[in-house]
Amino acid sequence: MTTETEVVWRPTPAQVERTRLWRFLRRQGLADFSTLVARAAEDPVWFWKAAIEDLELEFYHPYQHLLDTSRGIPWATWFRGGRYNYVHNALDKHAAARPMAPAILWEGEEGQVRQLSYAELRAESDRLAHALRQLGVVQGDRVGLFLPMVPEAAVALLACAKLGAIALPLFSGFAAPAVAARLNDSEARVLITADGFFRRGQVVPMKPVADEAVAQSPSVERVLVLRRAGQPVTWQAERDSWWHDLVARQPASYPTAQTDPEDPCLILYTSGTTGRPKGAVHAQAGFPVKATQDMAHCFDVQPGDRLFWVTDLGWMMGPWAIIGALTLGATVMLYDGAPDYPSPGRLWEMVARHRLTVLGISPTLVRGLMRHGEEWVARHDRSSLRMLGSTGEPWNPVPWHWFFTVVGGGQLPIINYSGGTEVSGGIVSGTPITPLKPCSFAGPVPGMAADVVDEQGRSVRGEVGELVIRQPWPGMTRGFWRDPQRYLETYWSRWPNVWVHGDWARIDADGFWYIEGRSDDTLKVAGKRIGPAEVESAAVSHPAVSEAAAIGVPHELKGEAVVVFAVLKPGSEPSAELEREVQETVTSQLGKPLRPERVFFVNDLPKTRNAKVLRRLVRAVYLGKEDLGDLSSLENPAALDEIRRVRG
Repeated sequence: MTTETEVVWRPTPAQVERTRLWRFLRRQGLADFSTLVARAAEDPVWFWKAAIEDLELEFYHPYQHLLDTSRGIPWATWFRGGRYNYVHNALDKHAAARPMAPAILWEGEEGQVRQLSYAELRAESDRLAHALRQLGVVQGDRVGLFLPMVPEAAVALLACAKLGAIALPLFSGFAAPAVAARLNDSEARVLITADGFFRRGQVVPMKPVADEAVAQSPSVERVLVLRRAGQPVTWQAERDSWWHDLVARQPASYPTAQTDPEDPCLILYTSGTTGRPKGAVHAQAGFPVKATQDMAHCFDVQPGDRLFWVTDLGWMMGPWAIIGALTLGATVMLYDGAPDYPSPGRLWEMVARHRLTVLGISPTLVRGLMRHGEEWVARHDRSSLRMLGSTGEPWNPVPWHWFFTVVGGGQLPIINYSGGTEVSGGIVSGTPITPLKPCSFAGPVPGMAADVVDEQGRSVRGEVGELVIRQPWPGMTRGFWRDPQRYLETYWSRWPNVWVHGDWARIDADGFWYIEGRSDDTLKVAGKRIGPAEVESAAVSHPAVSEAAAIGVPHELKGEAVVVFAVLKPGSEPSAELEREVQETVTSQLGKPLRPERVFFVNDLPKTRNAKVLRRLVRAVYLGKEDLGDLSSLENPAALDEIRRVRG
């Protein structure tokens, strides 16, 4: 296997010249990617003006001031004096110019397939906008979207913005208390939900969860219910309405509201380590502009492309995929089901069946699919793919190489992408015009003045440091919903006018960037600071281990010692000998000071629905802590019980 230090992919001149990013460089008279990143960091006003023109984003009324920092960098505002609605760019103008072009492609777990053209998507969104007005929704109202990944999820997202209302996407797998907490915090007036959805051949009810949540949410006045699974539901006639009854009879034309670019359009909740979830507020010309620019310049999405990101509406990548792909005139693929059901080949079947061109999945999902072997991938035609994407977790080399060689045939770049909900997309990313090392990023996304700094805030290279951002950008959250102080404390309290993201990062001698995990997950062993991803990569390099989570625990002499929780591949059995082998594997790669104190074997690791390993919970449970903080994003609570069991 190649090492991290080797370049494994370089674009050909033909590949470079077809990209949107290269054409943008040419128009701006810039020599290369690094020159663009540097100039954009120095002059954000120049860059974002050029980006708006490059993306052909249309304002109803032109802006007078592109960037206003009069209230301070943390409260920067954009495109002041203009009138803008992202739905015009994502839907209305395409429906007028290319009405029959496919906008939404959907497949359900049970095999159902639907497609909506831009004209059909506009008609459905306009009908829903009328229906929401009938339910009393006005500009600025919050509307909860507790839906599976069906076409109506995109319809609902667009209809809310068309009205000037604020959409509140919620994970489809949330329990009632988690839904209620977000409805209450945002004071939502309406909830859109479904009767249920299919997962691994079983119906997962949603309406009972919604009913229980609404019973705890006095602000919610009306509930709109989509019939998806054909489940019988309880009903409150004065409150509940069926989508197919109310929406279908509405007119198919609704005028898109001409909103201020700073008007909120989304509240995206993220889970903190303690306390209630944080509601990141995003503006009409904020999240949609950043998502579109990232998709164009990092993933090279163009009209005619078919983008599929394995996600949920409640994770930022759901709205990101829908808004970005549609704004660029592409087709967004939605899938409502488990990606490995009814067979481990389901994902690759969909790639072949729908001729997908851009595929994004998490490293955790790749590790899971690897267990089933290469033959499930090889059975299916993947020749339509031209770009692979990944986000959600730092990579380990073994699954990265599997994705690169088995899925991409060693010919397609993996566009590694890392940022966050509060950022509206990526801070660092790969690109289709730059070389690629395993697990790496080419550098900052153009327009993101990212840096890696030491404990004094000084730039560092060749060592692990804090990932920071030194200039504002349009996709910055406009604060946490009704909690401005928490926003300032979270991101702006360490150094003046510097956004501290909370990730460890590293830049190697060749200028490639790496994310080393969350800075609050950092291990500090015998004076050496190391990200958990490096320990986990070493553990996963053992042939019996499929994934791992590394934590630091108190140690009298070292300050902290390393403890690893490992999931084994099928056919491997836990044993004292295997524990010693994994310890030796880590030691041989990282040195004796980082030899794990213990290696515990478990069947699963605690994860969010978007496949992030919750190391803070692993550590808290291992140390016997009672207060585990916010657990609403945890998908598999049984994994915590297993950690309690193995620690004794």
